[in-house]
Amino acid sequence: MTTNDGAPTGSIPGWADFFREGLAPVPVILILRGTTPEEAVAAARAAWSAGVRLVEVTQESEAGAPALEAVVSAAEGRLPVGAGTVTTPERLRRAVDAGAEFGVAPGIDPDTVAEADRLGVPFLPGVSSPTEVGQALRLGVTTVKAFPAKVLGPAWVSAMAGPFPEIRVVATGGVDARNAADYLRAGAVGVGVGRSATEGGALAELIRTL
Repeated sequence: MTTNDGAPTGSIPGWADFFREGLAPVPVILILRGTTPEEAVAAARAAWSAGVRLVEVTQESEAGAPALEAVVSAAEGRLPVGAGTVTTPERLRRAVDAGAEFGVAPGIDPDTVAEADRLGVPFLPGVSSPTEVGQALRLGVTTVKAFPAKVLGPAWVSAMAGPFPEIRVVATGGVDARNAADYLRAGAVGVGVGRSATEGGALAELIRTL
């Protein structure tokens, strides 16, 4: 939903529903950063087998594109694969061309939010302050990524619920089996974890804590 000057306003249709439904079975997003295509596919398959529905492959470098394409191919259209570290409209367009069905960013950039709206791609921007939460809501975004969650802490999540009861938070950055449940108890709708969570049974252990 946009204004005449192209800036989103109000609630962007479908974005909140996309993340709520994707996180409902298992409230975890798997984040794949700096992996080969083969490593990315193996980690994604481990996550899917554990019930995780949302997997993102970060795009901070050109090496991310082959890994994203490989995971999209492995998903065979059955589960959505997203692109992470989507910091510009151009990077978002390239990710969508590679098959990404949603985008995630470490911060909030109005131009990239507007491009996601134009493309009809659910987008999860990062926030770390009340000012940025308020900006997200003005842009029509009601589900955001709290980043870095390890620095902000679970108390930050619960504190935001007071002035911003309509916001939904996915805690990302330093989340593992030791603290994931703390963020959910504080009100987060999900957590983001890295590839190490799929190794040695760590993901199963994390999910058991939720």
